[in-house]
Amino acid sequence: MSTPRKQVILGAYLGGVNHHTAWWHPEAGSQIDFSSFEHTARTAERGRFDFFFLAEGLILRERGGKIFDQDIIGRPDTFGVLAAIAAVTEHLGLAGTINATFNEPYELARQFATLDHLSGGRAAWNVVTSFDAFTGQNFRRGGFLDPADRYVRAEETLNAVRALWDSWDADDIVADKETGQFLARPDAGEFAFHGQQFDIAGRFTVPRSPQGRPVILQAGVSPQGRDFAAANADAIFSPYGKLPEAADFYRDIKARAVAAGRSADDIKILPSASFVLGDTDAEAIEKYHQIRNEQVTGQTALILLEQIWNRDLSAYDPEGPIPAIEPDPDAPTFIQGRAFLHQDRFATVRRLREVSEAKKLTLRETVIDQFERGPIVGTPARVAEKIDDFVSNDGSDGFILGSHLVPTGLDEFVDRVVPLLQDRGVLRAEYSGTTLRDNLGLPGVRSVSVPADA
Repeated sequence: MSTPRKQVILGAYLGGVNHHTAWWHPEAGSQIDFSSFEHTARTAERGRFDFFFLAEGLILRERGGKIFDQDIIGRPDTFGVLAAIAAVTEHLGLAGTINATFNEPYELARQFATLDHLSGGRAAWNVVTSFDAFTGQNFRRGGFLDPADRYVRAEETLNAVRALWDSWDADDIVADKETGQFLARPDAGEFAFHGQQFDIAGRFTVPRSPQGRPVILQAGVSPQGRDFAAANADAIFSPYGKLPEAADFYRDIKARAVAAGRSADDIKILPSASFVLGDTDAEAIEKYHQIRNEQVTGQTALILLEQIWNRDLSAYDPEGPIPAIEPDPDAPTFIQGRAFLHQDRFATVRRLREVSEAKKLTLRETVIDQFERGPIVGTPARVAEKIDDFVSNDGSDGFILGSHLVPTGLDEFVDRVVPLLQDRGVLRAEYSGTTLRDNLGLPGVRSVSVPADA
């Protein structure tokens, strides 16, 4: 008897206006009209994807104190968009990025439990943190949180939210035999949570949702972030799109999950990726290079480097060499509102210079070479093979796919690659579960209690 093939998890990602999207393309649509969200979600469901994913933008990004005109210019509220998508889909999971730093547990628990009810068990929360005063200025608690405490608050927020979700058991609503009315048990919804960040007690208003608890997503790269994700998340976004470093990250997270008392299968690893298809591999590669050259303009290249240098680099020629000056980490932050992914500015600059010199690349060409999300390029058959091989070799459990063209870019993948993955036996032909947790192959949630004292 043959061993079942490892199944590929697929998420669909729709971003905003940035250097990953071809916003100038004649077929490009709005980044904020509901028609764009609806089209992407319906396409993903047609391709039997597991979930639709929205990132979050809490503030307009700035460069040197001015609005960052090449990046996201606006994004509707996540819950409104996902609730609307719930009405036009039947099986697709609905994952929203919501900040644990600037939101209260009661609000978070109520919003996600409501979305889970509205969608019939398809809600997922991507838990993110923030500590910078720039983002915090839009909130009452702006800048109050020390960077070292962001995961402390995140874990306590998540524990408090779970305490509220778990305040209802599945059988807390019963039918009165005489009247036929549905009644709640006397202690249903009662909760109390006492910790360093929160001291709350009351009665939660939303009964146990279809999944028991919505799915928890997280992205953690630092040792502290990895520990938090391994102990708490159902899925984690991996920053690694190439073997063997992706496999190293995969093994590390799974091992941390086991150390936290969980099964390795209780957490899924999902890197983000883009794709470019062609009728031949050569055509796909040529198309990819054309797209990247159009995406990374000279101004875009300088802006991406300004985040690392923390300096105004507008005087430098994008078609010239990498700047000879060093970063200035102690200066006021020049690019505000973008997640900084480079732990060591000076080491990153040395690496960029080494790549530029070794490959004889200009500044812009170096950025094109180094700032990439891991594209999967080739014929549909080649792309299906690459995805299957990556997952089967434990580089990940699947991918979160985005396209350079919004909202129709995903159509080509669903039409040309999905049938090949299904032929390989690694992607479902039909949805088998009734909830996102079912479709992801995650364990069910029993009625468990979260410690009230953190």
